[in-house]
Amino acid sequence: MATQKKTRVRFRERAELLDFLLEVSSATAETLDLERLLENVAAIVRQVIPHELFAILLYSERRKGLRIKYALGHRREVVQNLIVGLDEGITGAAAASRQPEMVGDVLEDPRYLNALDAVRSELAVPMVVRQKLVGVLDLQSTSVNAFTAQDRALLQLIASRVGAAIDNARLYRRVERQNRTQRTLAAMAQEFSSILQLDKLLEKIARSVKTLINYDAFIVMQVDQAGKQLRSLYSQRFDKKTQIDSIPYGQGLTGAAATSHKPVLAPDTAGDSRYIESHPGIRSEVAVPLIVKDRVIGVMDLESKRVGYFNEDHVRTLQLIAPSVAIAIENARLYQELELREKEIQQDLLAAHKLQSVLLPQSAPQLRGLTAGIRLKPARLVSGDVFDFFEYDSEDAMLAFGDSSGKGAAAALYGALFSGVLRGAAPRRRSPAQLLRNLNDTLMERQVPARYVTLLVLLWRAREREFIMANAGSTTPLVCRQGHILQPHAAGIPVGLLENVEYDETRFEAEPGDVVVLFSDGVQDQANPAGEEYGRRRLRRYLEANCGLPPQQIADGLLADIEEFRETQPVHDDQTVIVLRVD
Repeated sequence: MATQKKTRVRFRERAELLDFLLEVSSATAETLDLERLLENVAAIVRQVIPHELFAILLYSERRKGLRIKYALGHRREVVQNLIVGLDEGITGAAAASRQPEMVGDVLEDPRYLNALDAVRSELAVPMVVRQKLVGVLDLQSTSVNAFTAQDRALLQLIASRVGAAIDNARLYRRVERQNRTQRTLAAMAQEFSSILQLDKLLEKIARSVKTLINYDAFIVMQVDQAGKQLRSLYSQRFDKKTQIDSIPYGQGLTGAAATSHKPVLAPDTAGDSRYIESHPGIRSEVAVPLIVKDRVIGVMDLESKRVGYFNEDHVRTLQLIAPSVAIAIENARLYQELELREKEIQQDLLAAHKLQSVLLPQSAPQLRGLTAGIRLKPARLVSGDVFDFFEYDSEDAMLAFGDSSGKGAAAALYGALFSGVLRGAAPRRRSPAQLLRNLNDTLMERQVPARYVTLLVLLWRAREREFIMANAGSTTPLVCRQGHILQPHAAGIPVGLLENVEYDETRFEAEPGDVVVLFSDGVQDQANPAGEEYGRRRLRRYLEANCGLPPQQIADGLLADIEEFRETQPVHDDQTVIVLRVD
């Protein structure tokens, strides 16, 4: 059997311990399913106390003994057959005394019940709720004196918090097994969770509750914290939907249920001063709060024309229904909000997409001595890639090509800001290095934290047939000359990142037929389902095989090759390709 790595968590500050105890409470409160709850408890203990064997033994009043309900490391026959009486073994002693038992060497303790020959120390802590024994948390180790006083105290804290959750889960299981209504409730809860449209969900809840408890009127109220009122989400009387007024928070029987976090039963509304009439002729009412993570989100209210119609059995049934109803309503409400926000975001992104289509050139301009092709594939509706062309006269033209940091709308917005700055500066700066210095100075004047632009600037001098290049952290272009790949070198700091940066210029003498390819990071970084990146080597092979094609076909074909390579893998970064052929 593999032994667990010995790691013991120490809480250096009281706040760390409180955070851990909150985690314990959260993990044990999130479910009433006993198996899942016990798994959660085991995971919690495993985080903080090293051990080799672990067991949760639960006490059976009928059998007057402890049985293992969850175990790690114990033999199957022990788990299936062992029943430990009170005062039997170390666990039985802990259960009988209601106090922890910590044994440094079990070979010296005659009470020890052998679970595994290698075991040398044991720590057993009882779980007690309302003076009632729930069970025992039992840890065993192959090391002598493996457990410390701190471990004992920490396990006591855990036991004090999980005991009630385990007791509640066992009670829930007994009730579920014993009555047919509970099986119906489980099916209802599952069905509720599958409905995310709020109106449909509320109608389904109303119909499902009526199969268990007949009523004349059914209401679901929602807590409106801003307006400090209970607002009607759904209301029906005699199977017909109705409209009822909101009521101030805390008033009426529904308000009493919301503020107390407890059900409110009124056998005769005529004699209850809290009653506020929503439907005429109502004589009895029951209101149950809908609670999600200790927060009341609303109230489920049933009404009848008959005096004394609702009873404590109805209250218990509604209490069992209420958690699944509350979670389903909260999920549907959140889904509704999310859907609305997604629509708004989508509309904003569509508007940004239209704006970006104006800001970025959609086709290559006619440049003296060059033929160009452009292809852009945003990872989302909007792109963070930036590029533009500037013509100075009939001879010289400048191309700026880069990428704003980040992804999505924020990168696109910063890119749009930068495009405006670029368009203002480029016509007045014919030198690539001077242009980069000017852009960097401008961005640093109004620096946006964690935002910058990588940018490559190429000045094309048609008469001299040469490129003058300056780079601010962008990928350098690849040049295909007679089937061979050249790569001019240029480096520099991204603009908008540091102050007072100087940039160098590199000259590249072109030859007729040269194909210059500029590409964004998203091209070579694109991965396939196996996790392999498209990479520069594959890009070079593609260019060597296809650089004889027209520039636009090269750009289109490259994106198509990447598409085939990625298969079902999503596009995670913008992919932009500009191809220039020297005439």
